[in-house]
Amino acid sequence: MPSHEVMTPVRMERIAVVAPENALRDALAVVAHAGVVDVDRADDSLEAVVGGAVRRESAAAVAGWCPAEERPGLAAKLAGVGAAAVPLPVPRGVDPPSLLRSDGAVRRSFTPLVSTYGTVPYQDVDPTVLAGAAYVLMFGMMFGDAGQGLLLVAAALLLRVGWPERLARWRSAWPFVLGAGAASTLFGVLYGEFFGPTAVVPVLWLNPLDDPVQLLGAGVAAGAVLLAAAYAVAIVNRWREGGTRLAVYASSGVAGAALFLGIAGIAGGLLLSADLLVVSSAAIAVVGLVLAGLGFAAASGGGAAGWVQAAVELFDIVIRTGSNLVSFARLAAFGLVHAAIGSVVWLGTTALAGRGGVTGIGAAVLLFLLGNALAFSLEALVAAIQALRLEFYELFSRVFEIEGRPFRPWHGEAR
Repeated sequence: MPSHEVMTPVRMERIAVVAPENALRDALAVVAHAGVVDVDRADDSLEAVVGGAVRRESAAAVAGWCPAEERPGLAAKLAGVGAAAVPLPVPRGVDPPSLLRSDGAVRRSFTPLVSTYGTVPYQDVDPTVLAGAAYVLMFGMMFGDAGQGLLLVAAALLLRVGWPERLARWRSAWPFVLGAGAASTLFGVLYGEFFGPTAVVPVLWLNPLDDPVQLLGAGVAAGAVLLAAAYAVAIVNRWREGGTRLAVYASSGVAGAALFLGIAGIAGGLLLSADLLVVSSAAIAVVGLVLAGLGFAAASGGGAAGWVQAAVELFDIVIRTGSNLVSFARLAAFGLVHAAIGSVVWLGTTALAGRGGVTGIGAAVLLFLLGNALAFSLEALVAAIQALRLEFYELFSRVFEIEGRPFRPWHGEAR
């Protein structure tokens, strides 16, 4: 696969399945069995496709879309019934359907993260791997506990081998779970958390409860990096969707990126008392505002009313950009909550164990097990939801502005 196609949907070709009139049904049977052609049809019935065929003299043709890499194989199969798969020029103004690549277990496990949000437009970047990496990073920062992270790693390995059988349908998700578990374990080691502050692992970076401000700053900084990456992908997408003008003036293009970098730089400069950084970042933010204002005014038709609308939209984009950046503080906030729950469970455990005796030790063990089970189930759910929220609302909302059409291979009669 060429390197430039690694982060794009599968390349599509417009084709016509051409066959003698009396062999059309045989040709369509081959197409249905192959399952690699998105046939133009009113519905999935064979009669609808046959009825919609274009006929010239004794030949008939049905148009559709086929992955470029699948056309040679399809053509060979059609030749057996006297038919052919003929490449056609792409109609002007018509976008091909999108099919995300599914090669590799990691990519397949991350694909639902993107497809749940929507269909990637054909000309856009396929962000599957980047989105998956961002998700597991955010999840790990909120669910930072080495012991509980290792439980997720173990769960991933069990899914990999297909046990238990009732969870076999989730087997393809094992790389996703493994990534989340590995990230949680890593942050747990950095926080010194192993089923709470048990001192099993030392604090390599910071204790969340001792340094909450630093952790909040780290969460916002991580968000800034993720937002910058989202803007980079978004600029490429806007350029592919509408050329240089859209890439420069769109609020998710160069204009929005400049405003974001300016706001982030101003905040960083004020925090570090770096006047030069504040001034230069303010200049970048002004450039972003000017570009975005021109884009908004052009989109609204210009004139006095257009500039008034542009001013309102500029105010909105400034507020949204700042709030989007601050929103990543939840990476630290939920990490603090997780650490607090673990600390409470551990303090209760040590207090019960300190009473001594079989009853005290037994109560301590029971509290430790039940407390960690509750923390694991509750915090894993919360971290998963919050990471998804950040992915969709803060990152994907910039990366995608239009909706693509999913590739729907035709298999014959609707089932």
